[in-house]
Amino acid sequence: MAVYAVTYIYAENSTAARDEHRPAHREYLSGLSDQGVNLVSGPFGAQDAPGALLLFRAGSAEEVGALVEKDPFVLAGVVADTQIREWVAVLGPLAEHLRP
Repeated sequence: MAVYAVTYIYAENSTAARDEHRPAHREYLSGLSDQGVNLVSGPFGAQDAPGALLLFRAGSAEEVGALVEKDPFVLAGVVADTQIREWVAVLGPLAEHLRP
């Protein structure tokens, strides 16, 4: 299975909604982690535009898209834009763990 980089860009003025839905969002991603799908995820730094990066292991970008659509953040409308792209780890200490 391939690794996919998922980028979330949060909607403007969505801080309160993110705070409200964060527990359900994290519970959902935790379940995907338990299944070996969500490899790592987290928000961008405070100095960057609000958003997040998630790395998923899946059979296709369509499969990842179906999972993203069920994320409570997406369902609540706090994600304004999502990009899903296959990502190939080549170098670095984590690369061997992320190869198919």
